[in-house]
Amino acid sequence: MADDIPQSHPRYRSLLARRLLTEAAADGLLAESALIAHGRGEAFDYLLGERTIASARQAINESAARLLTAESPVLSVNGNTVALAADQMLSCAAVLDCPIEVNIYYRTPERMIALLKRLGERRQAVTQSRPPDGWSEGDDAWKAAVNAVPILGDNADGRIPGLEGPRAACSSDGIIQADVVFVPLEDGDRCEALIAAGKQVIVVDLNPLSRTAHTATVTIVDELTRVLEELLPLLLAGGNSPDKDWNNDAILQDAVDEIRSGTA
Repeated sequence: MADDIPQSHPRYRSLLARRLLTEAAADGLLAESALIAHGRGEAFDYLLGERTIASARQAINESAARLLTAESPVLSVNGNTVALAADQMLSCAAVLDCPIEVNIYYRTPERMIALLKRLGERRQAVTQSRPPDGWSEGDDAWKAAVNAVPILGDNADGRIPGLEGPRAACSSDGIIQADVVFVPLEDGDRCEALIAAGKQVIVVDLNPLSRTAHTATVTIVDELTRVLEELLPLLLAGGNSPDKDWNNDAILQDAVDEIRSGTA
């Protein structure tokens, strides 16, 4: 799939992401606007130096603590997230023993079927791979944990209060009952609705100026796959407590300052 992209290329990760998204679009997983959204994020990532800045690492640590101490966490995914990071999201859900819910802005039966099928395929691949470093319960327990992850979205028997249309559809066993929602690449309206419903919302958003970034409980200003590479070991290690004085505005301001310092 990516064999013709040399890993020595200085922008290997970016080129790989573009390839994965292009193929996912051809397979019917993505809305027409998905590639535009990714390109917008890449522009901000370029301004950040395509690296995980210190404040993003703080936000990842805080996210791990909130997910680990949540009563009913859920990982919400859209098409771009499934295309770029299905394996990592399934691994995080297995460690947390929580559901993954497919919840997309432009919801159609065809896209939902394609995304659920892709997650099922990737689940099989993850069960056949070695457990992540830090998993201490053995290969069989890892396979069982991954297979036990509920993949929700086909039975949209709930509605996110305050939203209209297909994008309000969700699962009563997932987002509706969740106290903490980890939702990469979220839109502003839905983030606001989830916050208004009393949920903690953790987002991954490369744009520190977006409405989503300023509405969320915790905003990780970083690229999704880099985030998950750091988040999974933290979930496996456990032990952190949420910061009761968490200041998300300070995290966003630091990201803005990093962009300014890099472009001055």
